[in-house]
Amino acid sequence: MSSKPLLPAARVHSAGGRWIYAVDQASAAPRATAPHSHARGQLFGTDVGVLTVQTGASRCVVPAAQAVWIPPGVTHGAQTHGPFVGWAVYLAPEACEDLPGAPCTLSMSVLLRAAIARAATWTEAPLDPKQQRIAAVIADEIRALAPAPTALPMPVDTRLRNIADALIADPADTRRLREWADWAAVAPRTLTRRFAVETGYAFETWRHRLRMMCALERLAAGAPVTTVALDLGYDNVSAFIARFRATFGITPGRYAAGGCAGLTLTS
Repeated sequence: MSSKPLLPAARVHSAGGRWIYAVDQASAAPRATAPHSHARGQLFGTDVGVLTVQTGASRCVVPAAQAVWIPPGVTHGAQTHGPFVGWAVYLAPEACEDLPGAPCTLSMSVLLRAAIARAATWTEAPLDPKQQRIAAVIADEIRALAPAPTALPMPVDTRLRNIADALIADPADTRRLREWADWAAVAPRTLTRRFAVETGYAFETWRHRLRMMCALERLAAGAPVTTVALDLGYDNVSAFIARFRATFGITPGRYAAGGCAGLTLTS
């Protein structure tokens, strides 16, 4: 597991210098970074597999062909699953003024990915006119990216957050809503109402989405479909496959075989 920064810390934590930096990186080992923040805004993603990004308000699972945007100063941690083939763009604060003010997942464009790959080859020298034009295309494309609904909002209420954290630690836990309410010392009706208000999802819907995100992580790391189904608490593989297809529009077998381009949540 690698934790080496994609870009030297002096660049990431400084708002000065060139207004844009880009990097491509690949490694046989997965990557993991502890919660941190930096002065620059960051857009990053993978070309292969998925990455998980945790902020205070949400947990995002980002497949290939999607990206996650982190505004300047926002604390976040990230982990990839399986070998890492990824990229990142770092923008000075003044270039982030008309970009989203909160972390979000976005659908990538082919043009943006190609421009980032070109920018990742640039030296330390100031940008020349041609490079400035490519950098402007990168900024324009980031502004034009459409949202991708792969974030899983986290509840704010401490009792509900404890339940969410417990399910993230063990998504196969099969306790029903009333049992979780007893565990967290909250009335079942309060749990039902507040969970929907704070996350936008009913409790069971939120749990199913969490399991599907965990499925993406495990499949990207090479786990067999049957193992993933059982590890996530499904009684049989058929039920897991049906849920996965209803959520992402493809079977887990096809996803594991590389059929993940443009993967989006459908339910």
